[in-house]
Amino acid sequence: MKKFLALVLAVFMFVLALPQEAGAESAPTRIKDIAKVQGVRSNQLIGYGIVVGLAGTGDSKEDVKQSIRNTLLTFGITVPANDLKLDNSAAVMVTATLPPFVREGDTIDVTTSSIGDADSLQGGTLLQTPLRAADGKVYAVAQGPVSTGGFVAGNGGGGGGAQKNFPTVGITPNGAIVERTVEDDLGVGGKISLSLYNPDFTTAARMAASINAQYGGIATAANPGRIDINIPAYFRGNVVGFVATIEELPIVPDNRARVVVNERTGTIVMGGEVAVNECAITQGGISIRVTKDQQAVQPDPLSYGTTIVTNNTNVEAEEDLANTVVVPATANISDIVGALNAVGATARDTISILQAMKAAGAIHADLEII
Repeated sequence: MKKFLALVLAVFMFVLALPQEAGAESAPTRIKDIAKVQGVRSNQLIGYGIVVGLAGTGDSKEDVKQSIRNTLLTFGITVPANDLKLDNSAAVMVTATLPPFVREGDTIDVTTSSIGDADSLQGGTLLQTPLRAADGKVYAVAQGPVSTGGFVAGNGGGGGGAQKNFPTVGITPNGAIVERTVEDDLGVGGKISLSLYNPDFTTAARMAASINAQYGGIATAANPGRIDINIPAYFRGNVVGFVATIEELPIVPDNRARVVVNERTGTIVMGGEVAVNECAITQGGISIRVTKDQQAVQPDPLSYGTTIVTNNTNVEAEEDLANTVVVPATANISDIVGALNAVGATARDTISILQAMKAAGAIHADLEII
């Protein structure tokens, strides 16, 4: 135990001998990696469709019959409902994401999901399905074969069926053709705005300063999450080129001090900005051991009793000597963990100690338990 404490003391003496800084410096990065141009966004599309050509794995609901009859009526064909074989088709919801800046005629991927009791969409073909946005307008039309990436073998009634992945959901690569584009307003009025992925006052101020250092006073941090930029006159005809130069500018983002703990795996991830006040940590443990043994019990002399065997339970508790480590205020969280490892603390012991230190106000950081 004395060796452990001596090692811990040597570690902290080494830490104190190092030059102390106000905080660990973050690595520089590009503006492109921490912010995006406002207005450059995707849009979600959705539609109701019918998948046909299934091998008896489709829906059994009457609603699908009505949908198929309505589809055939558009071609001037009237079919009695009883003449339709329902299990060869399925009702589905078709979803897609419309990327920014796509034009008419471009293709996008679609996802097809069964909404009935179909067993599988394997081998089916999606009929022409209009895809609408939240405004109710049609922006794309989907059609094509459905690829599920899975299968269902056997009926499974007697427990002999087999299934791989989720055959009731499939995709159609490039299955939708864009019919309407979302008009962008990039650079309208000679201005653009950048949105930070993680809003922060310090990072926003640094970003505006980095842009102004390159182009003069054209950027203003409107709030922690938005930077407003006036496009220089010589870039008004080349907004894309201007945005490209802005995205490549270097910046050192500021991050909040945080310690993330995973109790299930004993994983601890910490940032370099975590500060620690002076505190004392006591690490001790109690070991409980339960054993069983057998004992023969003899009857009294001259009695008619018989010998029996009993099970005895012994409980022993041992408490280890507590190890106290005094942590100076100049140490950081990595020194804490290193010291705890030196005195033999397990990962779960370290997590409990970090939680106690946070409760005592000794750690200046957000402690997140996942």
